[in-house]
Amino acid sequence: MSEHTGTTNWPELAIGLYDRLTGRQAEISYEFQNFSVDIPSSTSADAEHAHWKMNGTLRISTQDHAHSS
Repeated sequence: MSEHTGTTNWPELAIGLYDRLTGRQAEISYEFQNFSVDIPSSTSADAEHAHWKMNGTLRISTQDHAHSS
């Protein structure tokens, strides 16, 4: 039985998302209107935060060049 420990940092989250989507010609689109979020610098309880504001569309897509014709 495998044990799932979860993502502990932003790079792990990005790598995990990329690994899951690569080779599937996948795209995820998010559209934001006056969206703001405080991004923590780490997963610790006392982490500093950066305030981000977003308007528009964020698209994340992957492509597997090793298997494309």
